[in-house]
Amino acid sequence: MKSLLFVCLGNICRSPLAEGIAKKIADERGLDIHIDSAGTGSWHVGESPCSDSIKVAKSHGVDISRQRARQVMKEDFERFELIIALDENNYNDLKRLGARSLVKLGSFGHDGEDVPDPYFFPGYEGFDKVYTMIESCLSVLFDENGQ
Repeated sequence: MKSLLFVCLGNICRSPLAEGIAKKIADERGLDIHIDSAGTGSWHVGESPCSDSIKVAKSHGVDISRQRARQVMKEDFERFELIIALDENNYNDLKRLGARSLVKLGSFGHDGEDVPDPYFFPGYEGFDKVYTMIESCLSVLFDENGQ
């Protein structure tokens, strides 16, 4: 893999976590991979990840505080080798937009299960569960691709 793009709805919770975790794994494995994230919606463009995503990432040694939300663009489908949707709705939206090389993150070790959006869960616990799920899916993704 040479480039990965993680996509969720607003690019402030799940996809920034996936970007940060993937960069950490790539660094630990000595891999040179371009990794980014985006959202299908435009509501949060230019914003930092939500405070709970920053907090849970930091508790695992990952700094996502400097990331800024952006909306996915059709050009991304040419620039990235693999587009990774965080849930079925994102997957379907990306497919309608013409994304190729598209997969769901949950298909790596979680039987296609959606990565739930912790933004809609009360409290911090949902963010910790989402972090753990993303991390385990990414480990499988990198392992399966010989990374």
